[in-house]
Amino acid sequence: MLLLGIETATRRVGVVLASDDGMLARVELGGYADHGPPRHAEQLAPAIEYCCAEIGTTLDHVSAIAVGTGPGLFTGLRVGVTTAKVLAQALRIPMIPVPSLDLLAYPLRYAHALVVAAIDARRSEIYYALYRTVPGGVQRASEYEVGTAQDLAAELEARGEEALLCGDGALMYAKVFRDVARIELAGPAHAAPSLAALAELAAGRYEREEFCAADDVLPLYLRKSDAELAWDRKER
Repeated sequence: MLLLGIETATRRVGVVLASDDGMLARVELGGYADHGPPRHAEQLAPAIEYCCAEIGTTLDHVSAIAVGTGPGLFTGLRVGVTTAKVLAQALRIPMIPVPSLDLLAYPLRYAHALVVAAIDARRSEIYYALYRTVPGGVQRASEYEVGTAQDLAAELEARGEEALLCGDGALMYAKVFRDVARIELAGPAHAAPSLAALAELAAGRYEREEFCAADDVLPLYLRKSDAELAWDRKER
């Protein structure tokens, strides 16, 4: 079993090849502190080619494609999800979609606190979700939400429990969250959805045959894009 994983919900481009034994090759390009426009379209295909070359394989040996479905940057998600779907259709293999916020939370499954994953949504907002740690993983304890850092900070303050925040959205608005008692930031190592988590979760789901056809995979958008909003204003 060989899995190809693609994650592009943030400014980072992430690609991983994994088997039953874990990750075999991975590439991570970019990060939350980068300046300039994201380069998902230019970087993704070379990253996939590099991973294949590193382990001496080709895409026709891939058994399934896992992809982070967001929420996240619109352009990044379109590039990542579209590329994953095109490859899956061409290779006639199934797909395993995994929400990107889940991939942020999963590496913190041993934390003794509420885990809060937050991704930059631009327009002074973040995408976020709350998770409880359970044996072997995390369980989502809220809907996938979009709002301001102040909205999330107020919710956590009202809960009054210990919370561990991760993701570029948490780092971007660190000053807001540091004013709230009992909140800790996970730091830059947990700024982007984890490729290790994507590989591990996808491998388990593949073994349980929890996969789907490419046509059934859609990005998780929680609001309209800037282009769609501009079109709506034009139509009025």
